[in-house]
Amino acid sequence: MLRTVVERLKSERRRKRMRDRKREGFVSDGNGRYTLQVIARIYNDFPTKFGLPHQSGRIPELRGKIIFEAPYRNPDAVRGLEEFSHIWLIWQFSMAVRDGWTATVRPPRLGGNTRMGVFATRSPFRPNSLGLSCVRLEKVELDKKLGPVLYVAGADLADQTPIYDIKPYLAYVESHPQAAGGFTDRILEHKLKVDFPKDWLDKIPQQKRRALLEVLADDPRPTYQEDPDRIYGMEYGEWDIHFRVCKGRLSVCGVSQIVR
Repeated sequence: MLRTVVERLKSERRRKRMRDRKREGFVSDGNGRYTLQVIARIYNDFPTKFGLPHQSGRIPELRGKIIFEAPYRNPDAVRGLEEFSHIWLIWQFSMAVRDGWTATVRPPRLGGNTRMGVFATRSPFRPNSLGLSCVRLEKVELDKKLGPVLYVAGADLADQTPIYDIKPYLAYVESHPQAAGGFTDRILEHKLKVDFPKDWLDKIPQQKRRALLEVLADDPRPTYQEDPDRIYGMEYGEWDIHFRVCKGRLSVCGVSQIVR
């Protein structure tokens, strides 16, 4: 009898927790797993992850636009957002989702040979494959068909990456100029010199050239690869950029238009 009462109380508590979680906006299967709703996607010039900046803000010239999914195209949802200069994006590493996870990863910026705890890195290979990026909000425009569209700069997301949430960046509580950067404080920054023949550079739309040059100077290769004879290919918008790197100099050796 007592056991029956205890089990009934436990069952009622579980149901109450489920009701509370539903009120909080989570969708749960009852086993500790939750479903997030994709609210928007970003659209930019990087159809693949190769060439993406290592972090948001590294290439401020990169432009993109965020378009909300149909259920979230309510202008009221972004009312007041235009007053902020920067926003946070919570998104999925949709091109790097794996089954399971490991406690340690090898950060590319450490040469791919040193292991660090996954929670001490920005690695995409995480238990929930979630990314967090701070980007500059350039403007908010209302489109008749698409609803509010956010124009952003400095993002490190690939084209059509799913976004789960958007929040304003609050400098008065989120800016910590004296914060310790862990192992990243010990990494020497370097920029490549870029040789881009004018005839090929002229093929790229003028408004996209500066961003492309900055991406190439930032060294889009995996940091553990150092083969001067290897030719790399990087998709950028409608173009396929081929290059090689030798002794700190990146030389573009081909530009071709992609036929989709």
